[in-house]
Amino acid sequence: MITVKGPVDHVVVVGAGLAGLSASLHLLGAGRRVTVVERAPAPGGRAGLLEQAGFRFDTGPTVLTMPELVEEAFGAVGHTMADRLELIRLDPAYRACFADGSRLDVHTDGAAMEAAVEEFAGARQAAGYRRLRTWLERLYQVQMRSFIDANFDSPAQLLRPDLVRLAALGGFGRLDARIGRFVSDERLRRVFSFQALYAGVPPARALAAYAVIAYMDTVAGVYFPRGGMHALPREMARSAAEAGADLRYGQAVVRLERSGERVTAVITDEDRIPCDAVVLTPDLPVSYRLLGRSPRRVLPLRHSPSAVILHAGTDRTWPELAHHTISFGAAWKSTFRELTRTGTLMSDPSLLITRPTAADPALAPPGKHLHYVLAPCPNTDIGPDTRQWRELGPRYRDELLAELERREMPGLGAAIEQEALVTPIDWSAEGHAAGTPFSAAHTFPQTGPFRPRNLVRGTANAVLAGCGTTPGVGVPTVLISGKLAAQRITGATPPRRPAPLPREAVSHDRP
Repeated sequence: MITVKGPVDHVVVVGAGLAGLSASLHLLGAGRRVTVVERAPAPGGRAGLLEQAGFRFDTGPTVLTMPELVEEAFGAVGHTMADRLELIRLDPAYRACFADGSRLDVHTDGAAMEAAVEEFAGARQAAGYRRLRTWLERLYQVQMRSFIDANFDSPAQLLRPDLVRLAALGGFGRLDARIGRFVSDERLRRVFSFQALYAGVPPARALAAYAVIAYMDTVAGVYFPRGGMHALPREMARSAAEAGADLRYGQAVVRLERSGERVTAVITDEDRIPCDAVVLTPDLPVSYRLLGRSPRRVLPLRHSPSAVILHAGTDRTWPELAHHTISFGAAWKSTFRELTRTGTLMSDPSLLITRPTAADPALAPPGKHLHYVLAPCPNTDIGPDTRQWRELGPRYRDELLAELERREMPGLGAAIEQEALVTPIDWSAEGHAAGTPFSAAHTFPQTGPFRPRNLVRGTANAVLAGCGTTPGVGVPTVLISGKLAAQRITGATPPRRPAPLPREAVSHDRP
């Protein structure tokens, strides 16, 4: 593994999102002095917090999977996650609602899910689910150790025994077709393949290897921190501060001072901070601009679809909603074509509805409720641009409300007391390329060693972290990206990852 040469005693981390905080904890654990610079007044980055009239809206991820990665970050400085966070294990992990009126609760417990599948689609599909679960577990084991939790210096590093194992598992086939070998019911195929949207690729074209995301969502377990998802970066920042990090909020980085190929200081709008190395976690265009260079690529980066999010604080709820409910439209292949090819809004939308107060009522005033609706939309490279979204946003909000009232949430519009609408305008204003918070898509030329590297040619002591670089998009992978960035600086051999949390270590939520 290539590491930063020369002195690396003092590291400045730009950005106090999950990647930056993960990098900070791992650097502190390796004995480095760390200064964290964050332009916002609080930690979080994409995992931010919006407070309105007593409603506490998480502005970013709603799903926490692979909490052992969080435990690993806290453990780097001798802290434990149990002392910092209370995790609620969600059961069901999701509730899938289909256009034909059927619904399926998705359990991460194997026996419970097998029984649910048998009742939903019959014994043959339940037997297929058993085989699918075994395949997902094997796929995860092969990928995590060699392709996800790994720094790549060259595509030649792919040539290892696990590559053969991955190929034998069918990881280089197509996701939808591989899932179809186990379950033929189209509704079940959606449940185990919609996660490809996180990677920015339709299931029919995504590598089967991306079923590893389905493993995280449907096998490993889905959790929610008491206090909301923002509790995660807040507690990571507190842990870093207690371990000696200097956290400076409300300071925007305006440039990097250089001497030859080395960054010698980070210049903010308030201060000059000398450093031996720097970890940059903003989206790739911002980091490349600060560095004054960007890698040459044969093909330009392709970006994932974006999302419109409606945060709604209401005076009522709909008890038939689980903590996470996926409301599938009747359309499927055409939906992905609209999002990734034609650049049009979904004509028959599939929506993620999150009800955080199902697990933690304290996130809203007494008797009130939170609802978070995510509608995937095209990014601004292929769809409406930010100028068009200024007019389109309010109209699309009304269309979403009408659709939600027709499906799972009748009377939603009249129940809203507080709301916030997030569109590609807002993602662009945050510096996210193509107006998407999901960064570069995980097409084959943008995966593994072909994804933008966390080292940038021509800069000797700067390392990237975050969803745009290796290993990619999602809370688990972003946490890993911070650790991988720290390893580029410290050269430390990663410790053995803690085993998954035992069920008794967390509380449980059963809506």
